[in-house]
Amino acid sequence: DPKLIPQHWGPRNLTTVIDKLDLRPGGVWRFVQHDPEGNEFAFNGVYREVTPPERLVYSFEYEGMPAHILEETITFEEHGGKTTLTARDVFHSLEDLNGMLAAGMEDGVIESYERLTELLQSLQGQAR
Repeated sequence: DPKLIPQHWGPRNLTTVIDKLDLRPGGVWRFVQHDPEGNEFAFNGVYREVTPPERLVYSFEYEGMPAHILEETITFEEHGGKTTLTARDVFHSLEDLNGMLAAGMEDGVIESYERLTELLQSLQGQAR
C-alpha cells in the first residue's frame, strides 16, 4: 500500500513523499525525503521483477550519488503464520558500497526496518 510507505521508509526525522511508484517490471519508483531544515534527499530505481507475494527485485540509486546503483532483492517467506523478509543488496563496486555507508545509509536501513516492525505490529493490533 503506497500510503504506508512514508510511515516506515527512512529515518524518523525525515518525511518521505512518494513521487513515483509503478510497481511492475520496468516500472519506476522515486521517493523524496525532507529533513527539518528543508533539505531534500531523493532515491529512485526501476523494478526488474515483481512476483507477489514472494519477491521484488529493483535498482536503487541515491540521487546524491548519481550512477552508483545497487540491485536489491527482497524475498518474503511464510513460516508458521509469520513472514520472514530477506533483503540482499548487490553493489557494483567497493566504491559504491563505501559511498553508501559514508552517506549514512546503514543507519537509515536499520531504522526503516525498526519502523516497519512497529507499523506491522500496529496494523495487526487494528485487525483484531
